[in-house]
Amino acid sequence: MFLEHLRNSDPHRGHIEVICGSMFSGKTEELIRRLKRARIARQKVEIFKPKLDTRYDEVNVVSHDSNFIPSTPVDSSTNILLLANEVEVVGVDEAQFFDDELPAVCQALANRGIRVIVAGLDMDFLGRPFGPMPQMLAIAEYVSKVHAICIRCGNLANYSHRTVQNSSRILLGEQESYVPLCRACFNEELKNTPGT
Repeated sequence: MFLEHLRNSDPHRGHIEVICGSMFSGKTEELIRRLKRARIARQKVEIFKPKLDTRYDEVNVVSHDSNFIPSTPVDSSTNILLLANEVEVVGVDEAQFFDDELPAVCQALANRGIRVIVAGLDMDFLGRPFGPMPQMLAIAEYVSKVHAICIRCGNLANYSHRTVQNSSRILLGEQESYVPLCRACFNEELKNTPGT
């Protein structure tokens, strides 16, 4: 889905787009692509990410392919409302790490006529809905689910399987800690994982 919008101050034109999927599926890459295109269209853009996500960079939003865009790290989603002044487009990366107020914040921004683009994992490492993402999916006008490739069988993957022993719901990591799996391979791994 390619959504490119002209400038518009009509408050009825704001909306929410969600990009979701597993790890290594290209969510951040797609977010960066949309935000860069908005900048090319001379729209005022602001990007936010959770302060706890420092995997690639403390400030920039960075994809697995090393593409990046400057962002503002924030402690809570309500800070986004305070910092998103006179913008036309707001991007939010790693939405699953934000608090439960994120959907209300995004609704408030969209109601102001702002295009809101949110990217995040829709499921955690056990295949359960993750953080505020279920609510974000429910309120979004546009949803793009992107897929990785299962490293076991080569089919489309929509699960993020954790390969290290750690039961914490949030564990920042990359290829050393997670692999993308399809449903069948993910279920097979769960059968072999103690305590699941």
